[in-house]
Amino acid sequence: MDRRSVIKHAGIAGVLAAGAAPAVHAQAAIRWRLTSAFPKALDTIYGAAEVFSKQVNAMSGGKFQISVHPSGELVGGFGQVDAVQNGTVEMTHTAPYYYFGKDVTFALGCAIPFGLNSRQMTAWMLEGNGMKLMREFYANYNIINFIGGNTGAQMGGWWRKEIKSVADLKGQKFRTGGFSGVIFEKLGGIAQSIPGGEIYQALEKGTIDAAEWVGPYDDEKLGFNKVAPFYAYPGYWEGGPQLDFFINTKAFNGLSAENKAIVETAASFAHAEMQARYDARNPAALKRLVAGGTKLFRFPKDVLDTAFKASMDTYTELSGKNPAWKKIYDDYANFRRDQNLWFRFAEAGFDDFMQQQRL
Repeated sequence: MDRRSVIKHAGIAGVLAAGAAPAVHAQAAIRWRLTSAFPKALDTIYGAAEVFSKQVNAMSGGKFQISVHPSGELVGGFGQVDAVQNGTVEMTHTAPYYYFGKDVTFALGCAIPFGLNSRQMTAWMLEGNGMKLMREFYANYNIINFIGGNTGAQMGGWWRKEIKSVADLKGQKFRTGGFSGVIFEKLGGIAQSIPGGEIYQALEKGTIDAAEWVGPYDDEKLGFNKVAPFYAYPGYWEGGPQLDFFINTKAFNGLSAENKAIVETAASFAHAEMQARYDARNPAALKRLVAGGTKLFRFPKDVLDTAFKASMDTYTELSGKNPAWKKIYDDYANFRRDQNLWFRFAEAGFDDFMQQQRL
């Protein structure tokens, strides 16, 4: 029988009946590796990568699978950007400001002192120019980014003694993430950059005097309250730090349009899920910490005022010598100004009243 004749004259029903259907080639399964910048024990921040992976698997019907690897398993320390840039792994989940040593502009994709809060950051990225501008910058590193979660405003770290003035910061060795260390040193302190899984040992041994990570839920898991009794707030350097999924550009461009859409949708789902987890779990953890003897204190006004001025002066200096920073920061700062005008009347007004009530 002439197969072409069958297809032409019999139609699909005849083709099936004749057993002469054209061969159907199943789409090859995709296997990627995702290296996380965080230890597996932190089910909130590390967990965002697992949420993302599960969503990709579910939406692709199991045809697109991404294995998740904690910090140190495939890539150690802060090597995630290099690994993705070089194609060692297809993607990572990380905090962009970890890589400000390559270029301070990385910090704008995550958090800078006295920057945007979490809702404002998401708005800048998705409805402002944030995503466009950051992707132009990340293209220099062979990376495309997708939003990957937010912790919300963070705490101000664990201290061996209460900080009562700017003078108390002098000589203090403080583990802090990203660009905030630059500002801390302008206040007289000594900044230390240490991966999350190594902070406890450094604080316990006295290698550092104080340390910050995220907030009550994670900090309780890491046990910082056992080696430093004073817990500061607010973490003025991280009002809304955004995590990102960094993907190797060649790997992403090799995906079908359908799989690209799956990646973007799964990232947005993980983004919302991560902050929801922190917001839901932090209150109970803070209660447990205080009940166990943790002493809360607010950074005094002179610390915040001095840090604010140092931050603004630094941003001006950077704009004068780093074109990439200036291009993005100018847009970021304009967006921040308008957002704070709006939040001042709506969100802040409501929150200020509600948080004074006994409910």
